[in-house]
Amino acid sequence: MAESTIKILLIDDDYVLRKGCENLLAGAGYEVLSCRNPEEGMRLLRENDFDIAVTDYQMPVMNGIEFMRVLQRLSPQTDVIMITAYATIEMAVEAMRLGAFDYLQKPFQPDQLLETVRRVVQKRQVGKSGDHELKFDFDGKTMRIIGKSKAMQQIFQISHKVAPTNSTVLITGESGTGKEMIARAIHAFSHRKDKPFFAMDCGSLVETLFESELFGHVKGSFTGASETKHGTLELADQGTFFFDEIGNISLNVQAKILRAIQEKEIRRVGGTDTIRIDVRIIAATNQNIEEAIQNGQFREDLYYRLSVIPIHLPALRERPKDIPLLIDHFVSRYNQKRQKKPIKNVSEAAMNALLTYSWPGNVRELQNVIERAAVIEEGTTLTIKGLPEHMVQKEEKPSHTMISMAEMEKAHIANVLDSTNRNISQSAKILKIDRKTLYDKIRKYKL
Repeated sequence: MAESTIKILLIDDDYVLRKGCENLLAGAGYEVLSCRNPEEGMRLLRENDFDIAVTDYQMPVMNGIEFMRVLQRLSPQTDVIMITAYATIEMAVEAMRLGAFDYLQKPFQPDQLLETVRRVVQKRQVGKSGDHELKFDFDGKTMRIIGKSKAMQQIFQISHKVAPTNSTVLITGESGTGKEMIARAIHAFSHRKDKPFFAMDCGSLVETLFESELFGHVKGSFTGASETKHGTLELADQGTFFFDEIGNISLNVQAKILRAIQEKEIRRVGGTDTIRIDVRIIAATNQNIEEAIQNGQFREDLYYRLSVIPIHLPALRERPKDIPLLIDHFVSRYNQKRQKKPIKNVSEAAMNALLTYSWPGNVRELQNVIERAAVIEEGTTLTIKGLPEHMVQKEEKPSHTMISMAEMEKAHIANVLDSTNRNISQSAKILKIDRKTLYDKIRKYKL
């Protein structure tokens, strides 16, 4: 039985459908007011506070999209479910951009409407309870993305909204902000959740191997191709494919990815047959793609294909109110692995250092710092002694001593390596250089 406080506005000019939905929702325990057109809907909005609006798309005078724009001004707290017999990708994307929770295509089953309303109610209850996390099940594990800042709350909402669609998503943000976690959450909330999720690091393979890994190859297509191989895009059929750091791929491969998205088909390296695929594409990058387009390093048409739904993850330094929550989350996680008494407190000095640090490695770096502290600390309080030296250096008197650029570079690389527990891939991403260059500098500076 639904909570009696949930109030629903139902708008549809089809009397039979409107009455059927009204009786269905009222029978489930919701309070429902219905009308036949947006004009009556606007009058009801001025007289009532609605939690949910269920509105038809094709209506006289004003369509559902136009009504949503009015709704945003009159009642921005109301969640919208669009129902339509004219569903197109363009309409769905526009509805999602304007904040629609979901849309249902006519004819739909009664259970579909009830389930969609239940999901809206669940989302609203989470928001009211002050639960500052996006929790989901992925690959048999419960995962959490933490954040009470306005930016993260908006990301949680759009992740829920975009998940039921097949729209491509482009996630931008610095390394370590959690782009792959958001991609996994979108997959977990989608109808593809029981199908494969493939993630590919676009900077980890040379171009020839990248193509073979992505599209597969036929036997004998190149030296070493001793047998036919299925590509990861083919293996991800019916599921979700995540391109991590897509800005690193060559223009040649970009063209082939664009074709795969547009035509929904691929061709193995060395092969002539086309293979149909049904894959939801999510991509991520820490680069400025618009700048890369201007420099001729990224295809503009691919960018627009990928960024139907753009999501930007802010750097950790831009959302300081989330840091204490993340500290609590990671302390709790690593307490379970400690072979000693759990950490229960964070000293004032340690918390001040954690809050004022710039976090170039973002959430990933904070996680590593807390894991390190959980290993080092002997007592039940996380102290400043448990933090890396570069985070707690004492203030020194101003010095006029000059240091070379090489010394500055060495110190910066050392700090990043320390913050990532010498994870070369993570450090290279933070420094925005490739792994080979980082290895060369480690040898050069004897780090």
